[in-house]
Amino acid sequence: MSEQPQSLRALYFKAERARQELTSSYESNSSAFQETLSQTIATYEECLKLSEQISLFSPNESLEDISSSDLQYLAINHHLADLVQRISTSDISLRKQNILLARKHYESFLKQLDAYDILGASDLKLFEAYSEDKANFSTANTRDAAARRDAKIARFREEKEMKRKLEYLQQDPKLAENDEHVVRDLHLTNLSFMVFQTFQALESMAMELHMISLAPPAPPPGVTGPTPDSRDEGRNKDTYSERLDGQLPGLRNSGPILSSDGKPMRPFTLLDSRQTLQKGVFRPDHSLPTMTIDEYLDEEKRRGGMIDGGGPQSEISPEPNEDDIDAADQETMKQRAWDEYVEANPKGSGNTLNRG
Repeated sequence: MSEQPQSLRALYFKAERARQELTSSYESNSSAFQETLSQTIATYEECLKLSEQISLFSPNESLEDISSSDLQYLAINHHLADLVQRISTSDISLRKQNILLARKHYESFLKQLDAYDILGASDLKLFEAYSEDKANFSTANTRDAAARRDAKIARFREEKEMKRKLEYLQQDPKLAENDEHVVRDLHLTNLSFMVFQTFQALESMAMELHMISLAPPAPPPGVTGPTPDSRDEGRNKDTYSERLDGQLPGLRNSGPILSSDGKPMRPFTLLDSRQTLQKGVFRPDHSLPTMTIDEYLDEEKRRGGMIDGGGPQSEISPEPNEDDIDAADQETMKQRAWDEYVEANPKGSGNTLNRG
């Protein structure tokens, strides 16, 4: 179909302009963003409805029967799916509904492209794998880790090459306006790139739906969640404790301190008050010194644990006092006794083991 109502073209241009503004915005959770998002979705839905009313695409047509300017409308379902995924909600059930709705639009997008033989051979295999098992769909559906890696790398390279081609075709808008072949190539390349994005989104949605299935059910309307007081009601206040060391088995300090007959069953320390216990919580994990080195040496001397002497100073004999007669006589008697001992015990006299 070569001509379409001016309202569809204007409506689609309006939706595209709003979508581009949303893409460049980073405040996806703001109320203004969500309001604009809802309006953009409604505009695309109106475009989709209008294209169906005028039978813009027919299953009896081939790709050659579609005009170059009409190829862009094949992306309406893809844009709708992408926008529906951006709806922000804290309700898990609503989130699941949005995911299923987005998945439905993605499926319609792929089916429409398949009807016009736009999908490539690899895309057809992925579409068949998705149709067979939607819940466990993966773009690299193989158990071999190396094969999965190679498939991911191959698709990444194809996607990168497609982005490069799109950038080349979009860099000169005047060329596209004057050459219908360039316009057609641009739209078909853009659709192929959207196919890559579609399969990636379907893989992500399969994982998200699996996570939602594992989430606990939401409480019925009017019923609030458990409060801290209500959780404490089911606990035995006599045996319950916030301490973890008394609850985990196998810990060194677990269990009672004393047995039934009063015997200690594990080491413990008596403290004078709870304040002393609190002060020890933030103390260093190593023992700090309680006295200096000089104080320690003085204490050891006082206890008799150290004696003075030794070292080079011990070899220096004090000079005798010539006026002290008693000291001189004592030193003389000491020297005589030593001489007599040497005469009575000559050198080597005590070694009798090696004598014949």
